[in-house]
Amino acid sequence: MEEARMTIKKWAEQDRPREKLLLKGKAALSEAELIAILIGSGNKDQTAVELAQQLLNHCDNNLNSLAKLSIKNLQKFKGIGEAKAISIVSALEIGRRRKNADPNKEFKIHSSQDTFDFINGDLIDLDHEEFWIILLKRNNEVILKQQVSRGGVSGTVVDPKIIFKKAIEEMASGLILVHNHPSGNLRASREDTALTKKIREGCRSLDVNLLDHMIIANNSFYSFADENLLQ
Repeated sequence: MEEARMTIKKWAEQDRPREKLLLKGKAALSEAELIAILIGSGNKDQTAVELAQQLLNHCDNNLNSLAKLSIKNLQKFKGIGEAKAISIVSALEIGRRRKNADPNKEFKIHSSQDTFDFINGDLIDLDHEEFWIILLKRNNEVILKQQVSRGGVSGTVVDPKIIFKKAIEEMASGLILVHNHPSGNLRASREDTALTKKIREGCRSLDVNLLDHMIIANNSFYSFADENLLQ
């Protein structure tokens, strides 16, 4: 007779995810164990930890890829219903927001890497294109970041007048443009280049310094400033 499967309840107490967290602390848990706590239970063939590991394996053990799965996609896994899918999506969204949240720090941008670190969390998991602006003081301290356009998979329409209006309202000295490419392609399109030129010319007349235009895709970036394309 085939040996019966051992459920989590039959594991040694220190090996159960919840008990392990209490005994050893959150850092001692693997990503699969943390997800297992979120989903609570597995299915008749898998423990919660095994189901969580299946999810991670599907995403090449990449939490950023897991965060891109929709509730419907998560429900395709046996044992993941709507409630469990919502728990996973919510937890990953909290993690994304926490990464960008630091209310006690005045953020200054001095490089393209600084820009990427500052805004990547807002764009990393999107399946559509968004266009954002970052406005800065003369000392490069961030005044605000704001979405100015949202489109589909292949592009979004940006009205430069909206960008100029916001820069004037905030008395900004510097401006950084940022948008994502859901396709994963980091190349700047002709439209990207033309828009950058148009906004650069407008900024000059407003005495606002266009510091960069960044394209974000696949957790990486392309910087017009780094490529000396803002001259």
